[in-house]
Amino acid sequence: MLLPILLLSAAGFTVLTTEFVIVGLLPAIARDLEVTIPQAGLLVTLFAFTVAMFGPFLTAYFARFERRKLFITILIMFGLANTVAALAPNIWVMAIARLIPALGLPVFWALASETAVDIVGPDFAGRAIAKIGFGIVCATVFGIPVGTLISDAFGWRSAFAILAVIAFAKALLLFVYLPKTSLHQHQVSFASQFKILRSPLMLGHVLLSILVFSGMFTAYTYLADILERLAGFNGTVVGWCLMGFGAVGLIGNSLGGRAVDRHPLMASVMFCAFMIPGMVALVPNINSSLGLAAAMGIWGVTQAALFLVSHVRLMKAAPEAPAFAASLNIAGANLGIGLGAIIGGRVIDSAGLGFVGFAAAAFILLSIFLAMVLMVLKPRDVCATA
Repeated sequence: MLLPILLLSAAGFTVLTTEFVIVGLLPAIARDLEVTIPQAGLLVTLFAFTVAMFGPFLTAYFARFERRKLFITILIMFGLANTVAALAPNIWVMAIARLIPALGLPVFWALASETAVDIVGPDFAGRAIAKIGFGIVCATVFGIPVGTLISDAFGWRSAFAILAVIAFAKALLLFVYLPKTSLHQHQVSFASQFKILRSPLMLGHVLLSILVFSGMFTAYTYLADILERLAGFNGTVVGWCLMGFGAVGLIGNSLGGRAVDRHPLMASVMFCAFMIPGMVALVPNINSSLGLAAAMGIWGVTQAALFLVSHVRLMKAAPEAPAFAASLNIAGANLGIGLGAIIGGRVIDSAGLGFVGFAAAAFILLSIFLAMVLMVLKPRDVCATA
């Protein structure tokens, strides 16, 4: 049963690359569409807020559909949206191109995760989702930096055009090789899934995802701009730097998958604690090759780990509705991504590009505090309110 997981991982690469590739393309998009960097950053916010607003509802509704047809439809939708992005004449058309795939991402990621857990069982959820998450890490390792390199060589529109072709190709692969799946045997009703929101502990887990991703993307949204303006790197060097940032994420993905199976909240605390020095040390070491590499390495490992840890943490917190719990994490994470992009833009406008790392670290500190509070809450508190 490894082949279905690998196919979904490959599809996940395309889905997540579509969301995050814009991080490396922001400077070029801003110049071409004649907007500021913070204004271009709102494209990140639009995508993220759309996922946050509609993700849980769409996931709960589409959970009843046959997975093979659903996944293929989502990939075709991504291919069409990337085609529109490649042809966008202004920021408004670009916004529409970002809105469309934002509706499909949470459905794909939540249900693909549930499918992986169904295959291996809940005791190995972290490892199974790590295999699906490998597509996410590859999106960071290869998708975002290669998109940046393609943009530097051929223009940012070429990056979206290639993504469109890949999305259509992945849809064809799923059509040929992914077997039809039966409906989930223990599918929870639409209304029952929302009952888990009555749990204070569950709401705390969602808030933790919001804080973690707000911290990460307050700085990460503008990482390419930091490397261009403060380090003085050209687009090619920025692309290779982002490649290195993502490559060390392979380590974080593996570490996160093992740590979250042992203790989800402790894993969150540990990786958050290590992320802070990486974020804070980036700009002070911007002119030191060794210092910059170390800061980006620490940040890259912990960021990839927290992607996985946050996702599995929510699924383990609600084993009776894991797909819906996963969608709540995706919604919370994308709300955090959108907030982070806005806050980072405000910090740039008011204090300067060099301070985004410190603003990001403040959110991560809050995340550590909240995770420690959640540790003292008992699972029976959840059942009592359900």
